[in-house]
Amino acid sequence: MKIRAARLEDAKAIAKVQVDTWRTTYKNIVPEDYLRNMSYEHQESIWKQIIPQCYVYIAETRSGEIIGFASGGRAVNGEYDDYPGELTAIYILEEYQSQGIGRLLFEAIVRGVHALGFRSMILFVLEDNPAKDFYRAIGGQLLDRVEIEIGGKILYELVYAWDDISEVLNNAN
Repeated sequence: MKIRAARLEDAKAIAKVQVDTWRTTYKNIVPEDYLRNMSYEHQESIWKQIIPQCYVYIAETRSGEIIGFASGGRAVNGEYDDYPGELTAIYILEEYQSQGIGRLLFEAIVRGVHALGFRSMILFVLEDNPAKDFYRAIGGQLLDRVEIEIGGKILYELVYAWDDISEVLNNAN
């Protein structure tokens, strides 16, 4: 398994991982119509814009297949001034989950956030996402619970925070 910075030409594979992961992870959570209407092409165009603007790391197999990714950098939500860094996305194909890949991708984003000079960070995760416990296991503290709407359905996101991301970096070494 290799973790590396994403390149623009990775956008298509990143989009596929994102759509496929949403369809497995959020089945019976997010409305089925919303998941069915997600398209690889639309997500690819979004990732072509995102990749040059923030930290995006991919996990790839020895054969070069992209099976996961994470993105982050400067916080995009503006509501939590004490947390200038943010993990904005982390997705791993279902068959590769629970193998330590998420931790490696998370640590890559933390290094990027730290390189921006930020000491703290947040992330948002759907409350019904089974992976939410992962964030608590790696030191995230529950900061807030916010209401969102996806596909016409009211859902809740949990906001996890790290007050000192240098602890994550120290534990990674």
